[in-house]
Amino acid sequence: MRKIFCALAISLSSASAAFAVGLEIDVTGEANGTITIDLLEDVAPAHVAQIKALAEAGAYDGVVFHRVIDGFMAQTGDVQYGRAGTNLDLAGTGGSDRPDLDAEFSDIPYEEGVVGMARSSNPNSANSQFFIMFAPAANLNGQYTVVGRVTGGMDVVEKIKRGQGPNGSVQDNPDVMTEVRVID
Repeated sequence: MRKIFCALAISLSSASAAFAVGLEIDVTGEANGTITIDLLEDVAPAHVAQIKALAEAGAYDGVVFHRVIDGFMAQTGDVQYGRAGTNLDLAGTGGSDRPDLDAEFSDIPYEEGVVGMARSSNPNSANSQFFIMFAPAANLNGQYTVVGRVTGGMDVVEKIKRGQGPNGSVQDNPDVMTEVRVID
C-alpha cells in the first residue's frame, strides 16, 4: 500500500509540473533575447488566466517597455496604447478589452526577477500591464499582485533600455516584446 501511495504522489507531483504555464518573451532593442517566465497559477489564478489569454491572442506582440527605472523595474503590457510604431504618449495608461481584475495579493516578496501586475491607485484595477523587478522592493509586498518569476533571460531583462525622469518613461526607441508565447 505504501509503495502505491508513493508512486501516486510522485505521479501527481510530475503531473503538476507538466501543467505549469509560462511565457517566452522575445525582446528586441537595446536588449535582445528571450525572457522565460514561470506564471504562478496557484498564487494569482485570475491574473495568470488573463495574461495567458492576452498572450495567446497575440495582444502582447509588438508592445514596448514604456516605463523602466534603473535599480527598480521594467514595465510593459499596455496593449491599448503601448504598440511600437505608434504615438506612445499614452503608453502606461491603457489596458485591454478584457475586464480589470480584483487583487490577488500573496506573501511572495518582490525581489529580483519577480513579475507583478501594474495597476492604478485602485488595488482592483490590474488589467494587462506587468513589470519585472531588477531588485528587491519591500514597499510593493502585499500591495501588488505577484504573477510570476523570471526563470531564464534575466540578463536580457537587465539590458532593457532605461527611461528618463522620476517615472522612468522611455521616450525614444523603447525595447519591444516582439513575440510573447505561452508555454506549458
